[in-house]
Amino acid sequence: MLANCGYPFPSLQEKYSSLLAMDDKTELQMLSFEAPKIRLLRSLCIEGSDGMQVLDFAAFPKPEFDLPIFCANFFTTAKMNIIVLDLNPLHDIMDQEDYKEKYYKDLIPLGLKYSELLPWGGKLTSESLRFFSPIVIWTRFSSSPHNHSVLFSAFKEYYQAWLELMDRSDEETDAFQIALNSEAQHKYLTWRSEKDPGHGVLKRLIGEDLAKNMIREFLFNGVSDLGSKTFLDYFPEFRCEDGKVNEKRSMIGKSFENRPWNARGEFIGDRVKIV
Repeated sequence: MLANCGYPFPSLQEKYSSLLAMDDKTELQMLSFEAPKIRLLRSLCIEGSDGMQVLDFAAFPKPEFDLPIFCANFFTTAKMNIIVLDLNPLHDIMDQEDYKEKYYKDLIPLGLKYSELLPWGGKLTSESLRFFSPIVIWTRFSSSPHNHSVLFSAFKEYYQAWLELMDRSDEETDAFQIALNSEAQHKYLTWRSEKDPGHGVLKRLIGEDLAKNMIREFLFNGVSDLGSKTFLDYFPEFRCEDGKVNEKRSMIGKSFENRPWNARGEFIGDRVKIV
């Protein structure tokens, strides 16, 4: 599937292709590609000796396109699955109705279909919510052939929907809008590189230093060169008195235990304004 989407990303593929974890048993396999409209399409697959499996798959558009970011994060053990699958909005869909209308209006039925088959997975912080769309699949379920079949179908349909959006997208020529797209993607990458909950798994497998490099250079490539703002520039609420980043997952203190969008894709949770 990846090989049909473009050309290998030489600087990444040479450095990040495969790793053996510190336990000498768990394998990490990485692929990275680029294409005319895609800045980076990459995947990380982990096969653990204890039955753990991880897929971290993402597609980041070039700044000339305001496409959503395709995101699939699957964590599986013999008993439990923790899943996030979404077309992450590049721009704020709560304030920019035109962006929401452009990319998500026709996808609401797809989201409804799988929100019934894969129920909401429990508490989601307000800070994380800003990076998800009304069609996000955030779910937890026990392992079974049926559940895995439903998830695979969801992955294929969501990815096909993203590819169709990409095919129809027009290249932006206005320098100001391109700069806005670039900063929006940089903000997303900065959040994910600092707060993504899956980083603990990487640190346990390959050590803190190598995990940090992989996060910034491979998984969230662009955080070092798409913009110059720091995490605390974007998210000052996480600043500690000593100037360091607070490691807590949430500073707002509000979380959503149920799906906060209705059947029309309208946000129905108690909105917390985050600057």
